[in-house]
Amino acid sequence: MGKYCYLEFSFLNNFRPGVFGIVKRSLLCALLFIASAGINAQGGDAFTIKSIYDKALTEGECYDWLRHLCKEVGPRLAGSPAAEAAVVSMQRLMDTLGFDTVYLQPCMVPCWDRGAPATGRIINNAVVGTEPLRVISLGNTVGTGPDGITGSLVEVFSLQEVEDLGRAGVAGKIVFFNRPMDPTQLRTFNAYGGAVDQRANGHVVAARFGAKGVLVRSMTTGLDDVPHTGAVAPAEEGMVIPALSVSTNDAETISRLLRQGEVRVHLQTNGRFLAPVPSFNVIGEVRGSTHPEEIVLVGGHLDSWDVGEGAHDDGAGIVHALQVLPLWRKIGHRPRRTFRCVLFMNEENGLAGGRAYWEASNAKKEFHLAALESDSGGFTPRGFSAQGRDDVFTADYRKVNDWLPLLEPYGLTFFTGGSGADISGLKSQGGLLIGFRPDSQRYFDFHHTANDVFENVNKRELELGAAAITSLLYLIDKHGLR
Repeated sequence: MGKYCYLEFSFLNNFRPGVFGIVKRSLLCALLFIASAGINAQGGDAFTIKSIYDKALTEGECYDWLRHLCKEVGPRLAGSPAAEAAVVSMQRLMDTLGFDTVYLQPCMVPCWDRGAPATGRIINNAVVGTEPLRVISLGNTVGTGPDGITGSLVEVFSLQEVEDLGRAGVAGKIVFFNRPMDPTQLRTFNAYGGAVDQRANGHVVAARFGAKGVLVRSMTTGLDDVPHTGAVAPAEEGMVIPALSVSTNDAETISRLLRQGEVRVHLQTNGRFLAPVPSFNVIGEVRGSTHPEEIVLVGGHLDSWDVGEGAHDDGAGIVHALQVLPLWRKIGHRPRRTFRCVLFMNEENGLAGGRAYWEASNAKKEFHLAALESDSGGFTPRGFSAQGRDDVFTADYRKVNDWLPLLEPYGLTFFTGGSGADISGLKSQGGLLIGFRPDSQRYFDFHHTANDVFENVNKRELELGAAAITSLLYLIDKHGLR
């Protein structure tokens, strides 16, 4: 207790003698002892967290693992040979990291093939003549056939505008969805959530009114020449039309030209669905020493889009998850609760791995005390978002907020919100679902693009993310939430 004792007992000496004074002094002594114990406990945790950061920044392996995943395995679209190579590679790696068991969990995944790259161009325009467009096929879409499609563009900024235009305004045309991500949203994932409905569902609404295709502004806050892919929602049979994304610079050009008159474009794509194929989640587990019935999970998704290398989305999350147990071992921490590292398959265009995991877990009546997913890139850590079942969330969230003094020196905070798609189905178990939240300002420069490559991940930022995740999970594993 040291200096605290001296100050505290000096304060107590000011009480006058007598029974009431003795009672007061006894009560204060008890309270001060409890407070001092709390300070000492937090001090021990603070030392451990500093050790975690030191080890992550000097002995961390996550950056090398990411290089292997990006450069030797490459893009990992679910159902592709590269995705299966990633499963084999990550299982072998996990076998070396000290898990009690490493195993594969089967799931059936869709198999979508992009085919040759899509092409697009403005044709015979009164202002610019014929100009190429930077476009990319959206995931899970059908091709146009070798001849492509040609049509006039009709610009809209919402799904409702298509409804309002109706068949008279849309039939036979190509609908151009041009709603930008909201630049006033400081957290760019909120801006993404406010714009992505046009990519996911625009083709469904447009087909209902007779459109022959859709062209969607890329999901990014920036203005650049790089088109962004991403999944579309399933369409009704007989209502399937081609859907492409266009770079934001080209979207600005098209919009400007439309204010001056008609704009016609030619688009050609080659996407197709093949038969679903078997794949796997890769899982490593250490049985808890004192509370094996409580599971603490960390994970990311192993699949990526077939452009770029899936470095930020979600190679960073994969190596964050893999790094936790080795860092615990370096500081001598043995999990008290059952610890699982889960590399989920098919988050990008189907969520088959997530569904397989939580359905199997729910069927076994397992209890995940906490599940954390890293799927927001490898940038500088800012904190964690959390969600949970209404009847338990407040207490769990209060508990993690008690650890803020330990984490704030590392620039971390907590806020309510989402967690991760792959762990979302565990909410019914009553545990805390957590999303790792790094700085989001640059994420959508790379998300779902050919620029999402290893060279665009900063080593130190990646290691700081691994340290942040490892530290929070250490606190949860050591102290629990209940």
